[in-house]
Amino acid sequence: MSAPVVLGIESTCDETAAAVVCGHSLISNVVASSMNEHARYGGVIPEIASRAHAEAFVPVVSQALADANMDIADVDAIAVSAGPGLAGCLAVGVSGAKSLALAANKPIYGINHVIGHIAVTQLQFGAFPQDTLALIVSGGHTSLLHVQDVARKIDVVGTTLDDAAGECFDKIARILGFPYPGGPHIDKHAQAGDPHAIRVPQGLTQGKAGAQHPYDFSFSGVKTAVARWVEGLQAQGQPVPVDDVCASLADSVASVLTNKAMAACDLYGSSTLIVGGGFTANSQLRDKLVATGKERGIEVRIPQRQLCTDNGAMVAMLGSNLVEAGVRPSALDFPINSAMPLSQICM
Repeated sequence: MSAPVVLGIESTCDETAAAVVCGHSLISNVVASSMNEHARYGGVIPEIASRAHAEAFVPVVSQALADANMDIADVDAIAVSAGPGLAGCLAVGVSGAKSLALAANKPIYGINHVIGHIAVTQLQFGAFPQDTLALIVSGGHTSLLHVQDVARKIDVVGTTLDDAAGECFDKIARILGFPYPGGPHIDKHAQAGDPHAIRVPQGLTQGKAGAQHPYDFSFSGVKTAVARWVEGLQAQGQPVPVDDVCASLADSVASVLTNKAMAACDLYGSSTLIVGGGFTANSQLRDKLVATGKERGIEVRIPQRQLCTDNGAMVAMLGSNLVEAGVRPSALDFPINSAMPLSQICM
């Protein structure tokens, strides 16, 4: 069988994206973001995002095909994010992808967008070794997954019990007065601060709670502790050491994510850790994961930053995995699932 050509379409949040993948090679990748339209509101507004997807869908898909020097007839299959994500945004992408599939008589796969964040690393690092662990960190997800077969079998090892790491950063960024999205601003200021200046708690790492949830995450207490510390200084009219706050927060979160991920690798005897999701663009997390991986003899695979945030390449790559594995395409009437479980790879 020759390498499948797959068109991937992504519309789970504020990026409208499309890409073409041939086997494990990226042919084209186009992303249109509506982030600037949300910035004045301090977060993503679903209605605005949905309208932006409707406006960008045809231009983005057309550009992805043009950049690949193809038309829809040259594509073997279409893959589209069916969940998890914002329902209205998912509906736009899935409806458009279904229309293309029906008109061109192409098989379609409604894929799990979060698993796409794992699959995309193959474009840079190649196929997964056996018993690979994956750490997914984004604005809405913080999870550890055991990847037995990216097309057929993924188990959840641990997940966040409250806020995701990205949510924690965004809320502290708002308190510090940073514009949306706050993550890049915390990253920049953290590089100039002292990571040990402020004692930031590390959720689910100590005592009975840590023992009961060795691979789960909790960032709500971290967010609250840092917020109260900053607000206390502000109430007293004292200056807030912004760089030190950012550095201490980033170091605490990166330490928890890294230590729990490495512990999960030990549990499964894995020598490879895949890292994905928008939050993995964070410098402190990337540095700590790579350094700790070298100390522990674990290869850490973190994709280039443009493949960390939502994109069509990750959808197309997972679609290619499904085609190569002989997985049956989704029925044309498959539903979207805004709360799609991480153990479900395809609709």
